[in-house]
Amino acid sequence: MKTDNISVLLADDHEVVRAGYCRLLEATDDIKVIAEASDGESAYTLFFEHKPDVLVMDISMPGIDGLEASRKILAKDKDAKILVFSVYENEVYLTRALDLGVLGYISKRSASQVMIEAVRKIATGTSYVGQEMMPFLVQARNSEDGDPISSLSPREFEVFLLLADSKSVNEIAELLNLSPKTVGHHYTHLKNKLGINDIAGLTRLAIRQGLMTP
Repeated sequence: MKTDNISVLLADDHEVVRAGYCRLLEATDDIKVIAEASDGESAYTLFFEHKPDVLVMDISMPGIDGLEASRKILAKDKDAKILVFSVYENEVYLTRALDLGVLGYISKRSASQVMIEAVRKIATGTSYVGQEMMPFLVQARNSEDGDPISSLSPREFEVFLLLADSKSVNEIAELLNLSPKTVGHHYTHLKNKLGINDIAGLTRLAIRQGLMTP
């Protein structure tokens, strides 16, 4: 009996997408999807329940997103092997993910073989950035100093995305297990750092940076 399969937890909020990637990964002779999550919170819970070799994590999901879920997982288990796969191809998300300690990042539009190769690499503890993301990696390193978003802490960045997505202070406080007062402080810091005075401005910036769709 084969015992050296790479166990995978697949987190994506679209059932059809999960089904497609499950079929893709399980068509190999060395990868097994052992659990699926439809949001960031369940990804966090299922990770510690199943202890997969690799967590394949979408970014945009209901509730806490893939980056926040990754941050929480890595804070509790620094050896967690996480591969981000996302429709978002930009230097902001890529840099944020890698800075958190995520081992890999690939685009959802990349060839199916890329996902398989990435999972195998991540399972060995080797970092993997898809070829389609490499220009953004170079761009990120060259433009960090001039990008105000790069000055945001991981928590401020998470609050920024949720505010830009029209979540209220109270909703954000509940999602992130913070007090509304703390979220309010983050909002104030965001406005000061980004030079933006209202939610509409935050939304426009997020769309302009490719962090959310219009």
